[in-house]
Amino acid sequence: MMIITQKITSLAYEIHDGMFRKDEELTPSQRDLAVRRMPSLLEYLSYNCNFMGILAGPLCSYKDYITFIEGRSYHMTQSGENGKEEVQYERTEPSPNVAVIQKLLICGISLLFHLTISKTLPVEYNIDEHFQATASWPTKAIYLYVSLLAARPKYYFAWTLADAINNAAGFGFRGYDRNGEARWDLISNLRIQKIEMSTSFKMFLDNWNIQTALWLKRVCYERASLSPTIQTFILSAIWHGVYPGYYLTFLTGVVMTLAARAMRNNFRHYFIEPLYLKSLYDVITWIVTQIAISYTVVPFVLLSIKPSLMFYSSWYYCLHIIGILVLLLLPLKKTQRGMNTQENAQLFRSKKFDEKEISLGQNSFSTTNSVCNQNQEKAFRHSSLKQ
Repeated sequence: MMIITQKITSLAYEIHDGMFRKDEELTPSQRDLAVRRMPSLLEYLSYNCNFMGILAGPLCSYKDYITFIEGRSYHMTQSGENGKEEVQYERTEPSPNVAVIQKLLICGISLLFHLTISKTLPVEYNIDEHFQATASWPTKAIYLYVSLLAARPKYYFAWTLADAINNAAGFGFRGYDRNGEARWDLISNLRIQKIEMSTSFKMFLDNWNIQTALWLKRVCYERASLSPTIQTFILSAIWHGVYPGYYLTFLTGVVMTLAARAMRNNFRHYFIEPLYLKSLYDVITWIVTQIAISYTVVPFVLLSIKPSLMFYSSWYYCLHIIGILVLLLLPLKKTQRGMNTQENAQLFRSKKFDEKEISLGQNSFSTTNSVCNQNQEKAFRHSSLKQ
């Protein structure tokens, strides 16, 4: 139901953008994903209920799915940073076998880790009365991090298996990298290495449940006019369900995200050079990020209100207090959520004008060439007649 909710709302906005809004009102990503015609009933049901993603997703855009169904995904490759596409019809259909085997190996390791180590490090032990009374603060912090680290492999297993299923069916091909290797990460839902090595709250969120993060960005964050971060976290909590732990986690996440952003904007530029200072900054921010993430998501795992508040009480709500103090004391810089409507319109009109100028220039150039060629041809014929 959660995946179908994502698909229905995504498609609704994509149709709205493509059929009921002007191009100059759209952001580049909205313009790229806009659906310009109403899907048929078969296309709609196929997108929502296809066997590959009906149980665990992950979410994909309607245009990517239809491109795959029509067999056009193998003829396109994305050139990378600039986001442009190059059609390469000479490419043969790539095999997903290597990507599928790699992802199944990750599934096996994650499942083994979950069935063995995860059981010996329960998150619930963080609120054990004896542990709270006897453990030192460093011990509490270390166990908090390790217990939440042990809780992640079940998500790694489910999302990587879902990705492998889609790849095995031929869906998920993104194009070719600079070395000519096929990329099968179009709908990948996580990047494990970047998650575990995150040095900021944003870096963690950008690499965890990627397709859901993109959905929240497209349907809420980019469209909200007031407090987009807060609205996005509230929507995420509602989408997850009715357990109080979800709301505690996402409301805490609002404070942590804004505080981390303020800290990063105000202090990071002091630690870029020299290299040893940057390395020290990375180590410190990694430790702080991992503890903050673990502290934030404990209610998400515990679910109920009483044990969640017991945990926060045992930590004296210290990270909540620190986060609020950071927001009160440090100046906040406005983040760029993409171009606003006026800037988009100006850019779009400028681009259209440039294209028109180029077109007119090309037409003028070709007309001039044509006239010159005709004059030369007449002169040649005249000289021939004289001879």
